[in-house]
Amino acid sequence: MAYTTINDPTQHFNTVLYTGNGSSQTITGVGFQPDWVWIKSRSLVKDHSLHDSSRGGDLQLKTNTNEAESSNGNFGSIQSDGFSLLLGGGAYNQSGATYTSWNWLANGGTTSSNTDGSITSTVQANTTAGFSIVTGTSPSSGNWTAGHGLGSAPDVIILKGRSAATNWHVYHKDTGELGATFLNLTNAFVDAEYFGDTAPTSTVFYQNMGSAMDGDTTFVAYCFKSIKGYSKFGSYKGNGSADGTFVYTGFKPAWIVTKGATTAQAWSVRDNTRDSFNSAQKSIYANLSDAESVNVNNSIDLLSNGFKIRNLFGTENQSGETFIYMAFAESPFVSSDGVPTTAR
Repeated sequence: MAYTTINDPTQHFNTVLYTGNGSSQTITGVGFQPDWVWIKSRSLVKDHSLHDSSRGGDLQLKTNTNEAESSNGNFGSIQSDGFSLLLGGGAYNQSGATYTSWNWLANGGTTSSNTDGSITSTVQANTTAGFSIVTGTSPSSGNWTAGHGLGSAPDVIILKGRSAATNWHVYHKDTGELGATFLNLTNAFVDAEYFGDTAPTSTVFYQNMGSAMDGDTTFVAYCFKSIKGYSKFGSYKGNGSADGTFVYTGFKPAWIVTKGATTAQAWSVRDNTRDSFNSAQKSIYANLSDAESVNVNNSIDLLSNGFKIRNLFGTENQSGETFIYMAFAESPFVSSDGVPTTAR
């Protein structure tokens, strides 16, 4: 499938900050129906909370734990321009507490049955933005494949068993034979059969029975393909210097996740809404319930065409370490008509 430059990334991804009121409220300003919503309290030590329109808006998963999916009484529903919160609660809506929500558009909640794999999956795909949400049930025995609906091989897959306590499994194209790791832990990527020791194809991804989840287990997978001007999934080498590596993305980043590939490191999450000017100094860690940390010595620059590491910390810049990253755009460096956005 041919992909074209996205000129307005905010039509597909957006960060919205809000303050809890201890009661019910509706969070708006996303700009589209957010089919995947990731919420984290900035000021409190609370779990991350993930919701999506394929599983049902009130069903919660947590990136920092291996817990099974659960129904949550605080989250109301996904709406046309955001989401509703029903009650006060520390993870979502404690009075006076601050929160970030990261929001992605899939297909407006519309799913379809996919028979490309050995099991039938249910897919909600945004092929324009290279993002799909895949749900299904793993078989009781044997390895299996599931269709992802992107039309091109995913660069990143984040998968979680829903009905059992299982680790989050992450595939990233740049780890090669290292295979996969866990979103809820700091483990390095390892050569294991979590994704069947086989790279995904344009139609399916692979799973090895017993690696990610037991048989007859429901799952959800979030699949991503790099799109020019909108998203990029790659890797860089740390140099252990405050004059760190510059990573070219082809756009001004709005959201970045980094993770050490060959040593145990946390999943660092940055965005341009919490840090609206350089240097960006605010970190949230996907594998931790910690509140947002602010450290002038732990910074990066978000630039018009990529990002530059400005810290000595092992989490993002250990010397000689390979780091993988996921990045989504605020604006492309060059639009689809070939004109630099900075010149408009």
